[in-house]
Amino acid sequence: MNDSSPHTPGPIATDIPPQSWIDRLAPSFAKPYLRLARADRPIGTWLLLLPCWWGLALATPTWPDWQVMILFAVGSIVMRGAGCTVNDIADRNFDARVARTATRPIASGKISVAKAVLFLGLQLLLGLAVLVQFNMFSIILGISSLALVAAYPFMKRITYWPQLFLGLTFNWGALVGWSVVTGSLAAPALALYGAGIFWTLGYDTIYAHQDKEDDALIGVKSTALKFGAATKPWLAGFYTITLGLLISAGWLAGLGWPFYAALGLAALHLAWQTQNVDITEPKDCLSKFKSNRDFGLMVFVGIVAGQLLV
Repeated sequence: MNDSSPHTPGPIATDIPPQSWIDRLAPSFAKPYLRLARADRPIGTWLLLLPCWWGLALATPTWPDWQVMILFAVGSIVMRGAGCTVNDIADRNFDARVARTATRPIASGKISVAKAVLFLGLQLLLGLAVLVQFNMFSIILGISSLALVAAYPFMKRITYWPQLFLGLTFNWGALVGWSVVTGSLAAPALALYGAGIFWTLGYDTIYAHQDKEDDALIGVKSTALKFGAATKPWLAGFYTITLGLLISAGWLAGLGWPFYAALGLAALHLAWQTQNVDITEPKDCLSKFKSNRDFGLMVFVGIVAGQLLV
């Protein structure tokens, strides 16, 4: 999943406000690094964080620990930024050839590759500082996700399914969230992880439709290019599997009826996305993509309510 670049001209969709808090508040030396980490575009952080909260709540028979929720939030901010840094280092030559991404800090030359690598190292150290607050099983599990983080940026070069690899990467937190509570993995966590993977396949396919013309020209692959005009049936399939696996996770964890009620509302949200997304309009694709934060919050609230009202 690639975030939009600042100050892109014309009708191309962007999620960067013309004058973000970075422009107003950050010192000059920090601005390109904050943009590199997508600090002014929180949707990616939400989509990384919510599976962590899902796993934590699914493993907790009462209210999830708010301190652990905060740790996950900090970790998601840091690791989302690290993932963006890896992605932009790997894609710097591609990004320079695409209007929407040409002004990214590395592609535009505002940050050198060497400085980006140093910044990446700092982010990874901060992420490790969060991770070591948990049990040893969770530490090992969290570190193992780095292989996926490193591999993902290169998948678009070799397969039309990079969105699948993003799903494997972005939803790893569902496993860590569960293991932080239990010290192990179990069937409910695996079902939850699977649900997140198919959810990501849906929302990032929508996102990828923003760049499909440029991607086709420069030889980058995506599910948006693979599915083309037939995207909506694929979205319906991905989201149906997502909901089925969420139901399985809830049943395996013994959640009460409020979870299924919330999941019904979440299902309506996914149906709305699938039915109404205009894959020929980048701004609409971006809007529908960003609405997945709301879906993730519905699922989280449903899990918590399902634990408290069994």
